[in-house]
Amino acid sequence: MRHLMLLRHAKTEKDSPSGNDRDRRLNARGREDAPALGRYIAAQDLVPQLVLVSPATRARQTWELVAEELQSAPPHEVVHDLYGADARQLLHIARAATQLAPRVSAGRLMIVGHNPGLHEFALALARTSDAKSSDRSSAKAQRALTDNLPTSGLAVIVFSMTDWADLSFGRGRLERLVSPALLREDTKES
Repeated sequence: MRHLMLLRHAKTEKDSPSGNDRDRRLNARGREDAPALGRYIAAQDLVPQLVLVSPATRARQTWELVAEELQSAPPHEVVHDLYGADARQLLHIARAATQLAPRVSAGRLMIVGHNPGLHEFALALARTSDAKSSDRSSAKAQRALTDNLPTSGLAVIVFSMTDWADLSFGRGRLERLVSPALLREDTKES
């Protein structure tokens, strides 16, 4: 069993001082949302065993703030190919995860990156038939993912396999989709 966790970076400033998109930093909301998501990950026992992070400032800042909320931060690697990666490129990166950190047995792998690539990747991996399942929370997550993977959004996709090299499209089950905004909505409804 493998869990792939796709985390979109937190909310950012519109432009960076350098004018370079890679240099955009988190804004105030992003600096609040990333730790909130880290606390959720810790509370739900979803701590990844390996994290692959885009080199963009906003992705690295997001991971740093999430990691601060975890009792023990897992190893992470900055993967330059994650910036601007599409779904097919993300598939190749995830398949090669054990080569990036050969000493890590990563049953739970997290990728911290960007849309539209992460959103398209999540949609391609998760079977759409799960939306019809009797698991109402999974169906609700599938419907929400169809619209968007929001900033600070975390999609957790489960696969019945033992090796990341076997990862392929359409073989996963979306276990959950969370974001600080969705967590705030759930709190209001309770």
